[in-house]
Parts: sequence; C-alpha cells; structure tokens
Amino acid sequence: MKKVKIIVMRRSVYPDLMEQYENPMEHSCDMEIGQIFIANGWEKPKGLCNAAWECMSNFVMTLAHGGGNFYDGWMKNEKSAMISCNDGFRPVSFLLEALDEDSE
Repeated sequence: MKKVKIIVMRRSVYPDLMEQYENPMEHSCDMEIGQIFIANGWEKPKGLCNAAWECMSNFVMTLAHGGGNFYDGWMKNEKSAMISCNDGFRPVSFLLEALDEDSE
C-alpha cells in the first residue's frame, strides 16, 4: 500500500458569514499553509483535523491502493486530488499525492 502526502495548500476565512451565522468559537482551525501530513493507508495522520480527514479519507484510501484519475481526468496528475474540508466558514484546501514508495 502506498503512502499519501497531504499538503495544506490554502486557508480561506469568511468573516461576513461567521458574523451572521456562527456562534463565537474559542478555537477554530489550526492548519498552517505548507503543513505536510503522511497518511499510511486508512490511518489518519496525527494532528490532522478529524473533519478534514472525513472529507478526504476515501480519496486517500483510493490513492493508497494505487487508484486515481478521479472524475475522468480532473487533476493533471492522476495520482493526486485537491480536497477541501467542509467548514463553510473557514475551508482549508489540501493537495493529496500518492508517494512512489510502498509502505512496509
């Protein structure tokens, strides 16, 4: 099974939506642009947000098993995917890439 690199590519924040709809939060997302996680199959990497993992885990598992080419050519690199978490107030975009070496 291949390992999958998960890179935090972009963070967005929508203060207008937060002010209008969200209850105040003491702690929100702490992902940093450029932060890298390595997934070993179905195992969520330590420190990765649970909600983000739920959004990407099916893609990670597919890449870990050698699959790819999501949505018939969506990505230039067939062994990758660009996935965002489902936080409508502060979405984070992650690049997933299958690594060439197999895990042990």
